[in-house]
Amino acid sequence: LFGGQIVGQALVAAARAVSRDEQVHSLHCYFVRTGDPKVPVLYEVERTRTGKSFSVRSVKAIQHGKPIFTCQASFQLSQPSPVKHQFTMPAVPPPEELLTQEELIQKFLQNPNLAERYRKHLTKIQAEDVPIDIKPVNPPDIFSSEPQEPKQLFWVRARGYIGDTDMKVHCCVAAYISDYAFLGTALLPHRQYRIKFMVSLDHSMWFHAPFRADHWMLYECESPWAGGCRGLVQGRLWRRDGVLAVTCAQEGVIRVEQTPNQSKL
Repeated sequence: LFGGQIVGQALVAAARAVSRDEQVHSLHCYFVRTGDPKVPVLYEVERTRTGKSFSVRSVKAIQHGKPIFTCQASFQLSQPSPVKHQFTMPAVPPPEELLTQEELIQKFLQNPNLAERYRKHLTKIQAEDVPIDIKPVNPPDIFSSEPQEPKQLFWVRARGYIGDTDMKVHCCVAAYISDYAFLGTALLPHRQYRIKFMVSLDHSMWFHAPFRADHWMLYECESPWAGGCRGLVQGRLWRRDGVLAVTCAQEGVIRVEQTPNQSKL
């Protein structure tokens, strides 16, 4: 099971247990067991607190009678405030000037010098049915095993039309999008190692401003730390007009072969 799918569906369940006027502002999740893609997921919602301005809903995703995932989502009624600030959006080329992930993969696969292990990996990605349009701003050089800065930039949007509907719907879709290729940012400085195992441990999101998940947004990802078989990644989803819409953070398990890979291709 894709972690972003569980996060998004859990948020759908939580959002159905609050009033239409309340909007999600934060979400904190833990992946506690491996999911089974062959079994339906039951989402159990607890109304933890319902206040005048804020409400909290706790969600368990259950398979085989045991929780595989837990989260708490906090919702808020709109409140004006004079206290406002945000970072500045990175200056990057617009999505119209960039290749899609599919076009980049096809370009790499046409190179006869591509190593077989990369060819298998890219073919696997190519076969995945991902409902996200992705345009990397700074795609990694797959022909080099040299360490790279743990930062990535993507233009992302949901495939298909969602429309100007309840903001909670767009937040649920953004939760799905936010988990895609996120943890991989922590591996960019360590590309000389083969991955044995990589899985998300937790996922947190903070929603700052209205947005359309079916419109292009810039996903800025970085990894400030890795160690102890874990990696930490942080992300920001920017609207095209420079407004910071969402902030994300995630920690995951990363296990690699102890001996660096010597092959350059």
